[in-house]
Amino acid sequence: MFHASHYSGTIEQNYELVIQQLTALLEGEQDQTANLANASALLNQFLNDINWVGFYLYKSGELVLGPFQGLPSCVRIPIGKGVCGTAAQNKQTVRVDNVHEFPGHIACDAASQSEIVVPMIKNNELVGVLDIDSPSLNRFSELDQHYLERFVQVLVRFI
Repeated sequence: MFHASHYSGTIEQNYELVIQQLTALLEGEQDQTANLANASALLNQFLNDINWVGFYLYKSGELVLGPFQGLPSCVRIPIGKGVCGTAAQNKQTVRVDNVHEFPGHIACDAASQSEIVVPMIKNNELVGVLDIDSPSLNRFSELDQHYLERFVQVLVRFI
């Protein structure tokens, strides 16, 4: 039914395609776990040079590990701590070129060198965050941020 896609357009065209694929994948399904699992799988096969992609969900005042692709990870992250907790607290994307220079970085995977975290906001409320790590420094650009924020905007309609 599904197969790995090969993205051969410009970065912008490829991101537009993956957002279209996300919409088609989630259309008609409202189960949060299923949709987050498929979204993480889609990003994992789309993005190159990453070692972790997944979600932390806001529950009882903290972020709790949700569906992801990668090595086992930290289960709970306090709001305001690390990159994920900071993005959640400020409800703004945090892009870090070198995680070792981020005060209070939580090292779940020692291979991670750069990170981007996009908060998931629905009806002005924090739902969780999309977290993506890379084993390379400076992996995530402004363009990645723009399209990952759009990806999350589509996703929150289905969770």
